[in-house]
Amino acid sequence: MRISPFTRYALRTVALVYLFILLVVPVALIFWRSFEHGLGQFWEWITTPAAISALQLSLLIVAIVVPLNVVFGVATALALTRGNFPGKGLLQSVVDLPFAVSPVVAGVALILLWGHGGWFGGVESLGFRVIFGFPGLVLATLFVTLPFVVREVEPVLREIGTEQEQAAATLGASGWQTFSRITLPAIRWGLTYGVVLTIARSLGEYGAVTMVSSNYPGISQTLTLLVHSRYTDDYNEFGAYAAATLLMLVAIAVLVAMTIIERRVRNRYADASTSKASTDTIPDVPDGPEALAPQLIKEGV
Repeated sequence: MRISPFTRYALRTVALVYLFILLVVPVALIFWRSFEHGLGQFWEWITTPAAISALQLSLLIVAIVVPLNVVFGVATALALTRGNFPGKGLLQSVVDLPFAVSPVVAGVALILLWGHGGWFGGVESLGFRVIFGFPGLVLATLFVTLPFVVREVEPVLREIGTEQEQAAATLGASGWQTFSRITLPAIRWGLTYGVVLTIARSLGEYGAVTMVSSNYPGISQTLTLLVHSRYTDDYNEFGAYAAATLLMLVAIAVLVAMTIIERRVRNRYADASTSKASTDTIPDVPDGPEALAPQLIKEGV
């Protein structure tokens, strides 16, 4: 199907206008309102004890949720692509459950499970408070971010197939050697995107955490809850804008850091491939995961 130049430019214009109205304008307005009273007032709003505590709590949740999601997400993706077991279809549906269920409903479900009188509510008698405490925030965030790593890694695993893994196993590689030298390098970009999505959702989650949080500053108030509290409870409109801007700045900093890391890793692999190609006596030696299985022979595996 051939599209005329006028149609192409019209589609591009519509897409750009749509993105401008939907994304650029709201973000620009928040930035403008945040700095409307000057940089000094903005700094005062984001350096209050409540704001600093909310930032630290949000980053701590991210630091816990991301590694857990990486471990269990990769393991689940491997099980779905490499395994054949009863209930596989059910597991596929369960992974997508956070996409279908409202975060508020997820928060209510956590209260029914871990709250007073719930199935696991007895842990409170042991001095371990889940609901309206920090563990509840972690559980709620884990629930809403569960699918991201799985759904980013699973298609990559299906695309690369199992030939290289089987070749490595034939050459005597252990399961860990096969995973670390063949599977992991092949899925690194999908894993990176899953981590980025997990961080972004963890920082911006509101619905689930508001159900399981006491919203006390310094105890269980995240940045998103601080924005809501300042806007609706304290009627501090500009303070809410400042907290929202801080949240956006943290998210942007994380995205920039992940981009820099991704670029450095990609350049390192490119340099390694170039160096290997220049020193190898046999032409057309495959790079990447395809070259890792023969490497096991050189190392005496």
